[in-house]
Amino acid sequence: MGIFNRISTVFKSNINDMISKAEDPEKMLNQMIIDMSEQYNKAKVEVAAAIADEKKLKRSLDEEEAKTAEWTRKAELAVTNGDDKLAIAALNRKKEYEGLANQYRVQWEAQKAATDKLKTSLRELSNKIEEAKRKKGLLIARTKRAEAQKSIQKTMAGLNDNSVFDTFNRMSEKVDSIENQAMAEAELNEIMSGDDLEKQFQELEKEDSAVMDELAALKTKLNK
Repeated sequence: MGIFNRISTVFKSNINDMISKAEDPEKMLNQMIIDMSEQYNKAKVEVAAAIADEKKLKRSLDEEEAKTAEWTRKAELAVTNGDDKLAIAALNRKKEYEGLANQYRVQWEAQKAATDKLKTSLRELSNKIEEAKRKKGLLIARTKRAEAQKSIQKTMAGLNDNSVFDTFNRMSEKVDSIENQAMAEAELNEIMSGDDLEKQFQELEKEDSAVMDELAALKTKLNK
């Protein structure tokens, strides 16, 4: 029974607390399953040995009971043949085997009770390992979800940092300033490259030409 006492400590551990302290919960949980499976295999070997001992005691008990029955039959045969001396000898031998059979029965019953408990414990251990495997998947999923949430929160915290947006605003203002300066320089270059008065008259002539064209069109329409 000692191996089950050792294994039980695995299941008494606070798994959530272990996960919180582990650098890699998935790797830790997989290792736990491997360790429990190894302990289960060791327990299975010990239980098998106990079952073998129980069967051996049962065979010995059956043999002693068979010998008891055989010497009982021989005593009856001696009595039938009127040989009391032989019958007494047979009964004494029968008594010896009967005593051995009773001792084997006590040992076998105790071994069988212990074996039955070991079988029950082994089944419970197997069930706990299967339960741990199922929980492992859930715990790993929870861990990954928590890690994803942590990553998202870290990203959001960075986005909420006003210094980032302040930098963008400063860069935007700087770009505006550069654009305005470029436009001013272009306008100045345009002014310096030609006669501004001549340019004004050219614009005026363009406007007069457009008006004269519209006036001609209007006269043509009215004459019709």
